[in-house]
Parts: sequence; C-alpha cells; structure tokens
Amino acid sequence: MSPESLASQIADGQAPVVLDVRSKKEFDEGHVPGAIHLPFWRVGSQWHTLAPLRENPVVVYCGHGPRAYIAGAALKRRGFTKVSCLEGHMTKWKQLGLPVVLTLMALISGASLVAQGLSPAGKAPQPDVRMVDVEGEGAKYWPVWRGPSGQGIVTGAGYPDTWSATETVAWKKPVGGRGNSSPIVWGDRIFLTTAYDGGRRVSMLAFRRSDGAQLWETFAPEGEAGWVHQKNGHASATPVTDGKLVYASFGNRGLVAFDVNGKLAWHREVGQIDNYHGPAGSPLLYKDRVILFQDHRQGAFVAAFDARTGKQVWKTARTANVGWGTPVAVRVGNHDEIVVSSQYAVTAYDPDTGKELWRCDGNSFEVIPTPVVGHGLVFASSGRVGPTLAIRPGGKGDVTRTHVAWMSPKGSPFVPSPLVYGDYLYTVNDMASIVTCFEAATGKVMWQGRLGVAQREGFSASPVGVDGRVFFTNDQGETFVLRAGPTFELLRTNRIGEMTLASPALVDGRWYIRTDRSLFAIGK
Repeated sequence: MSPESLASQIADGQAPVVLDVRSKKEFDEGHVPGAIHLPFWRVGSQWHTLAPLRENPVVVYCGHGPRAYIAGAALKRRGFTKVSCLEGHMTKWKQLGLPVVLTLMALISGASLVAQGLSPAGKAPQPDVRMVDVEGEGAKYWPVWRGPSGQGIVTGAGYPDTWSATETVAWKKPVGGRGNSSPIVWGDRIFLTTAYDGGRRVSMLAFRRSDGAQLWETFAPEGEAGWVHQKNGHASATPVTDGKLVYASFGNRGLVAFDVNGKLAWHREVGQIDNYHGPAGSPLLYKDRVILFQDHRQGAFVAAFDARTGKQVWKTARTANVGWGTPVAVRVGNHDEIVVSSQYAVTAYDPDTGKELWRCDGNSFEVIPTPVVGHGLVFASSGRVGPTLAIRPGGKGDVTRTHVAWMSPKGSPFVPSPLVYGDYLYTVNDMASIVTCFEAATGKVMWQGRLGVAQREGFSASPVGVDGRVFFTNDQGETFVLRAGPTFELLRTNRIGEMTLASPALVDGRWYIRTDRSLFAIGK
C-alpha cells in the first residue's frame, strides 16, 4: 500500500490494521497515526495478541523494509491472509511529510538531553571474531567440508581456473553407488561416502590422491535407510577427519568412525531421524569432539561425542523440526561458540556443556546453508530466497533486537552456503541463478549478476574463493569463474559435463570434484 493511500484511509476513518514493528524508541520518536506497536522480534511469540484481527487487512512497516518482511512472513505463517507492507516504510512516510505521532516520553527525554548537552555513550569495543579453523598438519589438506577455513577460502596460488571434461584433468575415476557428500583430503588419501540399493547399504571410500586408485571401501553397520528427497540421497553428509579416524554421519544409522585403512573404529546410534527430506548435515570436528545437530520431528538435538570412543559428551534438545545445515565453531574474543543456523533462528551453544548461549530469530522455515564468519559478524542465510542475517556473536539470551548488524530480506540461497572473501560476502539465489555481492561489513549491495540460465534449485555446491577469484558450480557441472571484488566480472565458464552437487576440495594446486558418477582431479 502506498503512503498516500494509507494516509487517505486514516483520514477517512477506514484504515486497515497498521503494525509498526520497529523498536520502542523508534516508535516513540514518531509513528503512523493509529499504529499498533509490536517489535518484529516478538511477532513470533506474541502474534496471538493480534489473533482477533486475523481476517482484517494488515499493513506492516519498519524503517525501510527488512524487519517488516520478517514480521509479515511470521503473520502469514500463522493464518493472517491479508498482510502487505507499506511502500517505502517510515522513511518514505516522513519524506512525504505525512503526519506522525510522537509519544510524550520521547518528547520529554529529547528535550532533557538537549538541555543537559548529553550524547549517547560510545560503543564498547567489539571482540575479535573468527571461524575456528583447522590447525596443525590438517591445515595443509582439506579435512572437513569447505576446507581448513571451514568456509571455502583457499590460501596459496597455482590452482587452475580453466577446465573441461578433458582439459586440465590429471585423472578421473568412477565412483560407485550414489552420494552427494563432498570429498575430503588428508595426506595422499581422499575420502567420501556413497550409498547403494536405495540406502540399504552405505559406505566410506578411500582413493589415492596421486593417481585416483581406489584403496578401500568399508560399509557402515546395517540399519533402517529411511525416506529421503530424491535430490538428497542417503550419503549427503560430508565426512571429517583428524588424520587418525574418519567420521561420518549416516542419518538413521548414526555416527560411524573408520581408521584411515578402512577398519571400523566405533559406531554411535543417534535414533531415528524423522526429517521430511531426510538428514544431510555434516558433522563438525571441534578439538577432541564430533559435534552434530539433527533437526527433525521426533527429538531434535545438538550433541557432542568423544572423537576417540564415540561416547556422548553432552546432548541438548532443540525445538526445530527441519534443518540440514552443519554447525560451525566461532571464536569470540577469549571463548568459542558452536553456532547452528536452522529453522527460524540462529543459535549458539557452549562447546563444553551444550548450554544455549544466545539465539537470534529471523531465519525462514527451511534452512540448508551453513554460516560463514568475517568482519566481526556471523552471516546466516536461509531459503527459499529468504533473508541473510549479519549477526554479532557473543551475546546472551535473545539477541534479535540487539545483535543484528544488517539484514538482506530476500534472495538468499536455498542450498549453497555463502562465501566471505576479502571485504565482500557472496551469495547465490539458486531459485533464479543470481549471484549477489554485498559489502560484508555494512550489507551494501555492490552488484548482482546472472550465472547461466535461470533455474529453480539449480545450485547445490557451495562457492570457493581462491587466488582473487570466486567459483560457483551449478548442478549441471558448470563452474562460473568471477573476479572477486566490487564489480561483476564473469571471466569464464567451465563445463565438466556431469551433474555436480558436491562442493570441491582444493589441495596443492589441484581441485578434487565429485560428480554424480566420477571423481575428478583438476590440475597438474
């Protein structure tokens, strides 16, 4: 609804329900006449106060849009059928000189500050924030999903940026079964998982990195396969390794650990996973613990297991009923936090006890992307084409109101995770094949560009940043090579000729790419 139309309806006494979802301070300093105040971070828990108005037209506004988008979506999920946003929100309302209502307390406090010559206190210095990356020998390889950085950033140079199904291919080997898990690397070995017979059998495979020879295949203990979405499959979670054991999550079969020679080391059951697309999130290796979260309809949890024995260290119940992401470890000043982005919220836990530290609402219903970290912020995207949140970690309790530095309300990826590379955050809207580059610190959109033909759910692999370039691979095996930076520049498109849903591994100048039927080594 336009501001002029709303102002006219208010003047005629025929106004719809007007909902201001800004903070109380903003509301007090000027709001649309007759507006109801309900901050956006409380809509999810206090929507029932508006329940008698469910059948009425509701116009939602905030400062310039993002918070109203979240609030409006929350109301629609709860049966409000006539929800719209005010065009231009409060920014345009004020630009047009339309009437605003100020509360008495705002007037008094403003006058008091001017009279006393006071100004807001300076902000406390922010703690150093970074991803807890792989250290020691593992930093030389690719032992976890998205590599030692935990977020697809590759150091060093010499990686090719041009290839095809035959060009720059060091070797190519067939991979049996079906799986979407990404390859991981330690020493001269590549590990990945696969499934056979509709998930009735699942296994870990090891290949020699130098020539691609398959070294061994070991099957996980028998168990119920469970139902999965056809794009997901039964071997989507990427394994992790510390060079001693290789750990994998197989959904209903639980967590399994193998030694590097293929011998089963331990098996830990985690119960039946009742997720309507099937499980997919990869485990996190944090110090001497394997951390996993499974959001589903019968006992969602996040838990830590002893990496040597598989014994459960702690387990914390969760309320989400769907989610397919991977937890990340974030260092905030002098302590670490395990951050989980899933249904409706981003949540941080104490890695030693599993106690919830903070929670930030704002995610959409279905969440697959894993958070990334940079510029003092945790970036969490949710689909389908939902919001991307930039959150300052380190808070306590509900930080929705206090720790969101910026937010992009829509266009986020459904499956691929974001990439923070240099000063910029890159995301791909896989419902339309559009990549967006943000200034990571502020959320300013630098550019957008289309990658190939627009496709619905056309990207699954997460992007990689290496040698001043950003690489996005779609499901058809097309890799779009972009120059990293504040302008859109597509350098080339590489076509491997096979379906590619897994994310690549990069070690010693080579790319290791798993397709629907092969494992490629790209490079010298």
